[in-house]
Order: sequence, then structure tokens, then C-alpha cells
Amino acid sequence: MTLVRWMAAPALLALLFPAALPAAQRDGKEADKPKTYQIPYKMTLAQHIVVRVKFNGKGPFNFILDTGAPALIVATKVGQKAGIRPDANHWATIDRLDIEGGLQIKNARARIETPFQLEGMNGMGLAGLEIHGLMGYQLLARHRMEIDFTRDKMTWTELAYKPDLPLGEGMKGGGQGGLEAFGSIMKTIGSVLGRRPTPELTLRGFYGMTLTGGDEFPVIAGVLDKGPAGAAGLKAGDVVTKVQGRTVADVSDVLRVSGRLAPLSKVKLTVRRGGETKEITINTSEGI
Repeated sequence: MTLVRWMAAPALLALLFPAALPAAQRDGKEADKPKTYQIPYKMTLAQHIVVRVKFNGKGPFNFILDTGAPALIVATKVGQKAGIRPDANHWATIDRLDIEGGLQIKNARARIETPFQLEGMNGMGLAGLEIHGLMGYQLLARHRMEIDFTRDKMTWTELAYKPDLPLGEGMKGGGQGGLEAFGSIMKTIGSVLGRRPTPELTLRGFYGMTLTGGDEFPVIAGVLDKGPAGAAGLKAGDVVTKVQGRTVADVSDVLRVSGRLAPLSKVKLTVRRGGETKEITINTSEGI
């Protein structure tokens, strides 16, 4: 009811005091409407929403929409490829950020670093495509987004809302604050749960495939056509029984064995396909 009263008030004033209306409305012109864009998107194998972006004309790069991330986070190697130069606190201003679909954002602030979650996702090819960063709350909240998962585009409408970072100003003082506080909280939670506050993860070899649990052994759920697994001849539906000669019972076993290997390694998988057993060697590549 409050919204209706506020909406009705200008109409009443227009009848009583026509001269008080903005010039555009006195002339019969409509006020500027917010801009709306049709943004193409795709889904990862884990059902994350991904859009494609360019930085200062370079790209495109794949970014996951993640309201849990406090800001736009760009993987370090991607920042280097795009010529983005962060300050000592890993923050940078991107002159022009283009989101596929025609949306352009000028002077976009971004954090240039590679979260360990992104390393793990790309290292095992869990998304089904290479992910280059996260588009977080501070940027997403500037738009109203309408998503219909039966369509391949979503609608973004610009808002006049410019949110601060969730955990503080963050963008001031050389980038101190929001994301640093966010990182500190996550480290504290990790300590309480008995995990290492700062996991020492190394970017492992990129396989270009996704695994899922099977009745007895893990099963390959998807393979990138041009990825290392696809090039080696692996196919969706193959049952993985061994990695590097070690029997694996589930996906965590595969991650444990392959996690000891460096990027650009040769990894031998024993798989069952139909009634045959095959040994296939993957030449892994780097995740980013």
C-alpha cells in the first residue's frame, strides 16, 4: 500500500501544480527509461551460470556469476593476458568491461588473484569449460536480472544502485577492507573446522572431463571435445577403474591420486567401455 501511495502522489501534484513537473514531462516527453540488455549465458556441468566478458577489448573470458564473491575477481593469469596491472594490494581499475550482450561498464574495480576454488575447478575440468574468474555481488547488484532457464539469454536492467562491498568499503585505501575481511573470515572458519586456514593448493593438470559416482567405480559424465581427455579418446560413460595403476572406488580417490601430479603430466587411466578394458594416457595441460 505504501508503494501505491507514493506512486499516486506525483499524479495528484501534476493536476494541482502543472508547472512543478520536470521540463521533459511538461513537454510531453517520457523520462529516460533504464537500459535493458539480453545477456547470453551458458551453464557449467555443475550448473553455475557463466557469461563471457572482455577487458579493454581483450577476451572473451568465462566468468561465473557468484553473489557469494564480494567483488569482480579476475584470475591472475587472465589479468596478465588482458594487460591489467593491479596495485600492491591486488586491486585494479579496468577501463572498460564488456559483457556479451552489449552491456559495457567503465572503470570497473576488480581483485586480481586466483582463488584456490578456481584452481581446483579448472585443474580437474569440473566446470566442463575453462573458468577465468568470478563476477561478484558488488557488480551484480547494480542490475536487476531475470533468468528463464528455458532460454539461452537472460535480461539485465541497469539500476541506480551502487552497493558497497558487503564487508566494508573495500575499494578505498588501496583496496584494504572488504575482500581482505572476507578472506580472514574464511580462514578463521577453516581453522575452527580443523582445516588449514590457507590451503596450499597447486594448479594441477587440466583433464577436460567431469566425473560422477557410479555403482562400483567413478564414471566419466562429460568430456570436452578439444580437451586432453577428449583428445586421448575418453568418452562419456567410460567407467574409471584405475588411475596410474591404483584402483579407485569413487571420485575422491581419483582426485587424491591425480592431485599428486604436476601440470603437463602424463596420466594413465584404466577404463571399462562396454565389455572391454582400455588403458588410456592423458597428456594434461595447465588449468588456466
